Amino acid sequence: MKRRIVVVLVFCVLNVSAFAQKRAFLLHTDENINRLKGLIEKNDEIREAWNKQKEATDQMLERDRFGAADCQTLGLVYRMTGEDKYAEAIKNILLDQVKRDSWEGRELLSRTPSWQGGLGGAHNSFFLSIGFDCAYNYLSASERMEIAEGLARLGVQPQLHDWLNAETNIHTFDTMGHNWWSACVYIAGFTSLAIRNEVPKAQNWVKEIEATAPEWFKYSGDLLQNKIPTFDRNGGYWESINYANFGVSQYLIFRLALENVMPKFQQSDIPILDNVIDFFIATTYFAKDEAPMCVNFGDGNIHKNGNACAVLLWNLGYHKDRYAWYIYKVAHGNDKEGLQLGTPNGLILFPELPILNDDYKPDLGDSFIYPDMGWATIRNSLDDNATMLAVKSGLTWNHSHADAGSYILFHKGKNLIIDSGNSSYSNPLYTEYYCQSEAHNVVLFNGEGQSRKDPYFGSVNHATIHNLVDGDKFKYLLANATGPYFHLLDRNYRSFLWIGNVILVIDDLLAREPGKFEWLLHYNGESKRRGLDLSVKQDNAEVLVRPLYPETFPEGGLPHDFPEKMTLEERLGYEDHHPENRVPYWSISHFEKTDRTKFITAILLKDNENTDNLPVIERFQGNDYLGVRITQKGETTEVYFNLLADGRIKHRNSMINMNGWETDAYLTALTFNVGADLNNADNIRDLFITHGSYLRRDGQVLIHALSKYTAEIENFGQSPKMIFQGQKGVYLGIYNKSSVKSISVNGGKVDGDYNTKLKLTQIRID
Repeated sequence: MKRRIVVVLVFCVLNVSAFAQKRAFLLHTDENINRLKGLIEKNDEIREAWNKQKEATDQMLERDRFGAADCQTLGLVYRMTGEDKYAEAIKNILLDQVKRDSWEGRELLSRTPSWQGGLGGAHNSFFLSIGFDCAYNYLSASERMEIAEGLARLGVQPQLHDWLNAETNIHTFDTMGHNWWSACVYIAGFTSLAIRNEVPKAQNWVKEIEATAPEWFKYSGDLLQNKIPTFDRNGGYWESINYANFGVSQYLIFRLALENVMPKFQQSDIPILDNVIDFFIATTYFAKDEAPMCVNFGDGNIHKNGNACAVLLWNLGYHKDRYAWYIYKVAHGNDKEGLQLGTPNGLILFPELPILNDDYKPDLGDSFIYPDMGWATIRNSLDDNATMLAVKSGLTWNHSHADAGSYILFHKGKNLIIDSGNSSYSNPLYTEYYCQSEAHNVVLFNGEGQSRKDPYFGSVNHATIHNLVDGDKFKYLLANATGPYFHLLDRNYRSFLWIGNVILVIDDLLAREPGKFEWLLHYNGESKRRGLDLSVKQDNAEVLVRPLYPETFPEGGLPHDFPEKMTLEERLGYEDHHPENRVPYWSISHFEKTDRTKFITAILLKDNENTDNLPVIERFQGNDYLGVRITQKGETTEVYFNLLADGRIKHRNSMINMNGWETDAYLTALTFNVGADLNNADNIRDLFITHGSYLRRDGQVLIHALSKYTAEIENFGQSPKMIFQGQKGVYLGIYNKSSVKSISVNGGKVDGDYNTKLKLTQIRID
C-alpha cells in the first residue's frame, strides 16, 4: 500500500514538473503558431512570405554567420518546424551576445554621465529576448540561467538605471524626444518577461514598468523647455509618423507579451489607444497600385505607416472594421518596426482579418484635425488617388521642423507639393537646411523664417491650427503661424478654402517694418510657368498654382517688362533623404516692400473631367476687400476677403459692404447656379462665413448671432444643412424663404422657431 502511494506521488511530481516546464510564449504562442499554419494553408500570399522566411533562414545556417537580429527569423522557423538546428543557432547567438560588456555604442557610453541604456541596447535586447523565448525548451537549465542573467545585466538593468530607478535615472519622458523612453523602458519590460523564471527580480521589474504607462501616455509638456503633450486629444503623436509608430509600438509589444504571459495581470487602462489607428488613417494617402504614402512632416518618411501599431492593437483585441481595412491597405508598406507582412514578427502576429466589401470605407469622415499638436488633413475622399491637403502649424523642436503654416498636397496618386523631408542626423544639412523654414512651404520675410534656433531649443510661442470645416461644398482650415514668427511678424495667418477643384491659400501678413514678403513652393516632378499658372506635374497628375493677390504673374512678355507683377525665382534645395542631390524649388514674391500684405493663391486640381474645362477664376476688388470668383461644374462661387477684419481696427466691429453684401465676417463665400443673379440672396445655394456674426442683403438678414463663428450652410434658404463652430449657447437666426422650424446642425437636428416677419429660423446651439 505504501509503495503504491509513493508511485502515485512520484507520478504527480513528474506531472507538476512537466507542467511547470510548459512555456507561455511572449509572441510565438501556440495559438499564433496554429493560426499562421492555417493561413499558410489557405492564403497564397502568406504561404509565399513564409517560404521566403524559411529559405532565407536555411541560407543563413549555411553561412554560419549570425547577428542578434537573426533571432527573429530563427525563432519563427524553430517554433514553426521544431527542428533543432534552428534552436542551436539561436543558442550560439545568445551565448555569444551575453558575454559582451555592453550593447550600447561608444557615443552614448562616452557621455557625461555615461548613458548605459539606449536604443542599441533596446533593439539587441528585443531580438535576443525573442530568441531566448522561442528556444527556451531547447536550452538546458544552466544555459537558460547564463543567458537570462546576461539579458538582465545587459538588456534590463542599464535601461532601468538610466530611465526608471529613482536612485540613478538621468532621463525623463522627454529627454530624447519621447519615443526613446518608450523603447528603452518597455523593451526592458519585454525582456523581463522573457527571463521571469530565472531572474527573481524580473516580475517586480515588469510591475514597475507597467505602472509607468498611464503617465507616459499622459505626458503634459514642459513650459520652460517649450514642450507640448506627447499625444493630441484626438490620438495624434507630434513627433512624426515614424516616431508615432515606433514609440507606441514598443509599448504595445510589451503590453501584448504581458497579456500572453500573465493573462490575469490587470494592465492599465490607456484610453488614447482607441484613437491611435484613426490618426494613422487620417495621415495616410492611398495610391492605386502603389505603396501608400503618409504625411511626412518633420523627421518622417513618405512611405512609413502605422502598420505595427494596427497589428499589435488587433492582437490585443482592438477589433474594428476600419482597423482591418487599414492593415489590408498598408501591410505591404514599410512600418520600420518589422511587423509588416513578409517579416518574421509580421508573420507570427498577422491576424486573421474579416473579409470586407470591395467598396468598404471607414466611417470617419474625410478630414481630421489635431489641435493640440497643430496638424490637419483635408481630403475629398478616402478612395485611392483622391486629393489630400495636409497642413502643419504647431510645435517646432527636435523631430518637428521650423515649418509653421506649411502644407503638402497629394493628388491623383502623387505627392505633388511636398515637404523637403530630412537626412541622416549626422549630416550637417539636417540642421542647416532640412529643419529650417526654407525647406518648407512657408512665408519668409526679408529671406527669414522662424528662428534658426527653434529646432534645437523649441519654439517658445507655438503655432496653432483652427476651424476645420469638412463640408460637401466648402472645406476650410485656419493656421496661425504668428507665434514662431514673433521676432518678424505680428500677423501670420494662413487660411485654406477648398471649393470644388480649387483650393485658395490666403496669407494675412503684418510685419513690424516694411520689407519683402515671399512664399515658397517645394514640389515633385516637373514645374514650369505657363502664363498665369505655375504647373506642377508628375506623370499624369498635375495641379496649377496661380497667384491672384497682390498681383498675378504677367500673362506674356519678359518678367522685367512687368516689375509690378509677381516674381518667380528658382532656388536649389536638397532631396529628401538624399542630401547629395540638389533639387529646385520656387520662391514667389511681389516687388513692393511693405509691412502688410495679402497673398491669395489658387491651386487648381486637374482631373480627368476638367482637363479641357478648367475652373474659371476671376479677380475683383473694392474698398477694403478682395474678391475671387470661381466658376466650375455649373456653379459660380464668390469669395470675399474683408480687409477690415484683419485686426487693423480697434473697438469697432469689422462691418463692411462688399457688392451689397453687408457683413463683419473675415471670409464670406456664396455659391450660385451659373447664370443666376449674383445680387439676389434668394439665389444663394450654399454659404460659408468664418469669424463673422452676420450677413445681410437689401435689408434681409441672412444669418445672425451676437458672437462670431464659422459656419457652412448647404441648401441655403430651403432645407439648410449646417456645420457650425462657435460659442456654446449661441442664439442663431438663419434665413429661410418659408417656415422651417428645425435645422440640421453638425449632423444632428436642432428645433427652433420661425419668425415670419424676419423670415428667420431661430435656434439655440448648445
